Amino acid sequence: MQKVVLITGASSGIGKAIGEYLYDKGFIVYGTSRNPDRIINSPFPLLALDVRNCDSIHAAVAQLIKEEGRIDVVINNAGIGITGPLEEIPSSEIRNNFETNLFGPIEVMKAVFPQMRKQRSGLVINITSIAGYMGLPFRSVYSASKGALELITEAVRMEVKPYGIQLTNVAPGDFATNIAAGRYHAPVQGSAYSTYAPSLQEMNSHVDSGSNPIQMAEKIYSIITSRNPRIHYKVGAFMQKFSIVLKRILPDNLYEKMLMNHYKL
Repeated sequence: MQKVVLITGASSGIGKAIGEYLYDKGFIVYGTSRNPDRIINSPFPLLALDVRNCDSIHAAVAQLIKEEGRIDVVINNAGIGITGPLEEIPSSEIRNNFETNLFGPIEVMKAVFPQMRKQRSGLVINITSIAGYMGLPFRSVYSASKGALELITEAVRMEVKPYGIQLTNVAPGDFATNIAAGRYHAPVQGSAYSTYAPSLQEMNSHVDSGSNPIQMAEKIYSIITSRNPRIHYKVGAFMQKFSIVLKRILPDNLYEKMLMNHYKL
């Protein structure tokens, strides 16, 4: 039986790459976009969904279940970047980031769990970030929202396992997508933090030279087709993944110094 897959934020970037890969593998794929009518080149259908709007989430999930009768895999991919000194980021932007990166995926899970419990099966893959494993300078809000989603997944995974539902995290590093163009960044002009501008330039260069999103698609496929997905996966350049290991084994002050040297602070 073909598995039915729902991917949030599938009109571009990593979400689109995952959707196209799974579609080519024979899965029944539905993506979501806040404005699906504007997307003309998607090989799979796009449902209207804004992860910041609970009614939008439940309407899209209900539509999918009505059309397919089941939902086997949900990939919580929709997310947004944010950069800047914490002092200079408007509180409204901080809230919007958490609504998108944390509360949105939570509401999607709450919307699909009843159907998955009914089926006694289902898989939810939350796309987090390697940045969620550490507090990165000028990315404090992003690190916090993605790190919180990692922990939510760890806890909820145990709650739903008795009902045949599996949860896992996939933390990507830097990939060559348009995330930098869509993220909020505090204005560089007039910033009281002289190290912010060069740090932002460094972040953008990492994205521009990032890995091909097809790597994420291949990893997602291997997770879906595995019998017992692990709790955590990391996908990206070796040093980005190794930075998580270093955080675990190095003294806190030494690790902080290493990060500051990396970002030239």
